[in-house]
Amino acid sequence: MDENVVFDPENKNAQESSQANVVVKQPVDTVPQQTTADTPQNVEVAPVTSANPGRDTGDVPPSDPPPIRSGISGGGILKKIIIGVIILIILIVIIFIFIPKGNGNKKAKLVWWGLWEDQATMQPLISDFQKAHPNITVEYIKQDPKQYREKLMTRIKNGTGPDIFRFHNTWVPMLSDVLSPLSSDVITASEFKKNYYPVMQKDLTQNGGIYGIPLGADSLALFVNTDILEKAGVSPPPNWVDFITVARALTVKDPETKKIKTAGAALGTYGNITHAPDIISLLFIQQGVDIKKFPSSGANQIEALDFYTKFAKGDNTVWDSTLDESILAFARGNLAMYIGFSWDIFRIKTLNKDLSFSTHPVPQLVGQKATLASYWVEGVSAKSPNQKAALQFMQYLSKKETAQKFYSTVSKTRPFGEPFPRRDLAASLKDNKLVYPFVTQLESASSSYFASDTNDGEGGINFLVNTYLGNTVNAMVSDNSSPQTVVETLDKGVGQVYQKYGIQ
Repeated sequence: MDENVVFDPENKNAQESSQANVVVKQPVDTVPQQTTADTPQNVEVAPVTSANPGRDTGDVPPSDPPPIRSGISGGGILKKIIIGVIILIILIVIIFIFIPKGNGNKKAKLVWWGLWEDQATMQPLISDFQKAHPNITVEYIKQDPKQYREKLMTRIKNGTGPDIFRFHNTWVPMLSDVLSPLSSDVITASEFKKNYYPVMQKDLTQNGGIYGIPLGADSLALFVNTDILEKAGVSPPPNWVDFITVARALTVKDPETKKIKTAGAALGTYGNITHAPDIISLLFIQQGVDIKKFPSSGANQIEALDFYTKFAKGDNTVWDSTLDESILAFARGNLAMYIGFSWDIFRIKTLNKDLSFSTHPVPQLVGQKATLASYWVEGVSAKSPNQKAALQFMQYLSKKETAQKFYSTVSKTRPFGEPFPRRDLAASLKDNKLVYPFVTQLESASSSYFASDTNDGEGGINFLVNTYLGNTVNAMVSDNSSPQTVVETLDKGVGQVYQKYGIQ
């Protein structure tokens, strides 16, 4: 190979072709200058002509000189052009592959369906997002909770539904056809595990995909009428043994009619107890019943249901079916202990702003720590034509700063915002004595399809399993059937609902 030819592995053929075809013929009267030991091998030496002899040629007649390889004037230019083209192609490929495409100048409009918060409350969040994403607009629409799930499913399937929507944590099986998993650039599995509670990881992670971002979280806690407890000289009970003792001690009955005037606690019946499905679920969980699998342990179910219904049976009743709904009885000062969620605080204060009460962790079995969680989640419609923009908005909702802004914004319209769903923000609620107990329990919380106030409709999981549960409680309170029989009926009915929705 010619020592003056440069080897280029990326364009070898092109260079050899250019060098082979460019030949400069030297005039006949030109004699090539000989290279010497002092002449660099790669420096072209000007040819010696008759007008400028470089040495004495003697009488040797000139012969046809060998062809001289062209330098800058020929093949070098072609070489530079080829290299430039290659570099340009590489740059275009890099730009196409590695630079995020975003939405560019393409505008997108997202429709976001919510339930509890007004549009004015959500607007600060939306405005912040739109400042960072000027090509995306977000329209928030507050929906009526009644028949919300049916409307949501129908509208999404016919192509007129929202891009982003709120749903209950128990609805994932019902929304499997219309709910889109979040991409890793929204939130990774490790980030979700680090920032959110274990119950949320179990509820919202399916086959490795994460299906929503909670903006709030809640758990069952114990409400106590502080005036009644202080007058009796008792403290809020930390376990069920003490709970029974305190409930009986605080129950006041009419001496003649034996009717309850002041109830010690609201447990035992179904129809007039706010959150009855959730409270029974709490007992199931603490008793070791796997609520997500039916039929489950019959013995544990019977024990939990028997414990619950005894508060409304026999001579030591502390509650009965003739009393007001439990939250109303508590607000009126006719109930000493009530089990509920944080949002009940608003209703209680609305009903009786002068009531003195406090909140505490729910009673436990001795040596145990468990409660029940219920919360709402934001998700992306699988039918949305604006998937990329919707995922960008979800990424914004997953930020710690967004959760803080949401809480503070909601707090401007009511005593406090939705309790934080993030572990790293729990401590910031320590000074709020009413709210903090709900948050402290979330690390040990579980969820249940036996859930109240979800408005999932007559064909929904919650409605169907709650119906079976209510029939079971009523049968056990009336003593019309044996506990074994009613629990077998419960297992069969719940099992059919789970099978319908593919719950395993």
